[in-house]
Amino acid sequence: MRRPLVSKNLTNPSEIEKANSTHSELDSTTHDQDPSSMSDCESSVSGPCNDPPPSFYDGLIRLQEGDRVFNLIRRRLVMGLGLGLVCGTQAEIVAIHRNPFRGVMGQARTQSFQIFEKAIANKCGGNSNLKFAWYAGSKQELCKIVEQGFGKSIDNGLYGRGVYFSPDDSAMECLKDSVVDEDGMRHLLLCRLILGKTEVVHPGSDQCHPSSEEFDSGVDNLTMPKKYIVWCTNMNTHILPEYIISFKAPSALNGFARVWDSSIRPTSPWMPFPTLISVLSKFLPPTTIALISKYYKDHKEKKIPRPELIQRVRQIAGDKLLISAIKSYRTRK
Repeated sequence: MRRPLVSKNLTNPSEIEKANSTHSELDSTTHDQDPSSMSDCESSVSGPCNDPPPSFYDGLIRLQEGDRVFNLIRRRLVMGLGLGLVCGTQAEIVAIHRNPFRGVMGQARTQSFQIFEKAIANKCGGNSNLKFAWYAGSKQELCKIVEQGFGKSIDNGLYGRGVYFSPDDSAMECLKDSVVDEDGMRHLLLCRLILGKTEVVHPGSDQCHPSSEEFDSGVDNLTMPKKYIVWCTNMNTHILPEYIISFKAPSALNGFARVWDSSIRPTSPWMPFPTLISVLSKFLPPTTIALISKYYKDHKEKKIPRPELIQRVRQIAGDKLLISAIKSYRTRK
């Protein structure tokens, strides 16, 4: 018997048993478990949707509306979009397709993933730190990944050279990078990741592999990560692409991204950017401050608009630190 793939943040044995009993396809020899124990919150995604299912390559298996696994994934997506937000309450799930890992190469990929999961678990004292995570891309890109694996990394990305994912409860983070296809649909890839021991990667990093043998992957924050970074050296051993979720959003992404942003945007008196950079330099590493300074320089040279500058600084520094800096500035004033 192969040791089942168990996600530390999503898997619940009782949910697995229930889901597998109602979905025989998940009993295949190449797919032991489903992404279970996802929240039992009420789903806010409208459905069923009458749109025809997207056409993917023949190897994928479409889950049926009402299937337990379908509902679990749908609920998790809604949580990641934010319950009560426009984008969460009006998104329409068109289809969920499962990767069955058929054929010699499909089985080889699952076996390789299991071998590395076991190795990382042994290295990390029994915990391989398995997580579910979202990856956004075009329909063509996601199909290619499912069929052949990851073939490219993100060069010169905010957190170095690797493949970036959003945690299963933060779908909005990667949804902003999704692409609308010719049918007006967006597609997300739900993957299993072997994270092992994570290390913080600061914005502006040019890192492309773990900083030492102690670490296995990167995150933007150790306590509440919004980004998982799987280095390009591990992208086809530490990632298992399992489901493609196709849905329609209520508006263009920029539209409902603004709805999400406005709900957490800090309000404050005006603060000069040079002063802000000076304050942030006391808390952030030099490479991060250099990146913020570069964006500020780009803004002064009219290469990027002020809203984009603000959004990038918020992404890099985080609202908590920015609010603290602004309050400190106002107190001194």
